[in-house]
Amino acid sequence: MADFMELIKERRSASNFLPGNPITQQELNDIFGLVKLAPSAFNLQHANYVAVLDADVKERLQKAAYGQYKVKSSSAVIIVLGDKKAFHQAPKIYEGLKLLEIMNKQEYDHMVNDTLAFYETRGEEFQRDEAIRNASLSAMFFMLAAKEKGWDTCPMIGFDPQAVKEILNVSEQYEVVMMITLGKEKVASRKPRGYRKPVGEFVTFV
Repeated sequence: MADFMELIKERRSASNFLPGNPITQQELNDIFGLVKLAPSAFNLQHANYVAVLDADVKERLQKAAYGQYKVKSSSAVIIVLGDKKAFHQAPKIYEGLKLLEIMNKQEYDHMVNDTLAFYETRGEEFQRDEAIRNASLSAMFFMLAAKEKGWDTCPMIGFDPQAVKEILNVSEQYEVVMMITLGKEKVASRKPRGYRKPVGEFVTFV
């Protein structure tokens, strides 16, 4: 628990990365192996990721991010996507519970139908909001897992989402939720942590 508390305190948004620190696909897979444990509504796992290591693609993404240097200097650029139609995966996702006999066919059918109905009756705006909510939960897991593995990150919304979709050929099924740059921060250039509200200013007990 003490290690987790230290991790929370040490995680910062990094804006200045050291050059020459490549990250491998295996290292990223190790991080994503933890990320898959993030919570999601109905266990639908709305988050999808595009991990960009290619220098040319990173340069194009830098332009989509209005020229921000940390996109180019990072070891990887992680694009967080939210699947607006994740609920269509309910039959596949819940099937394992049926095969393991954790639920019977009647319970399985009921769970699938309830999940589909929940999303379908609430419409496209709700489906988009859910994609963003759940992908954001997953993205926070990613940043914490990356920090635990020794990598610094910076979540970003300063980019043109349509341009990112075109560069990476992302279908309209997915919402571009955020961009995360990852690398080794130049700690010497780190600014002091910004003001944080006292607990009493953002928590109300009733």
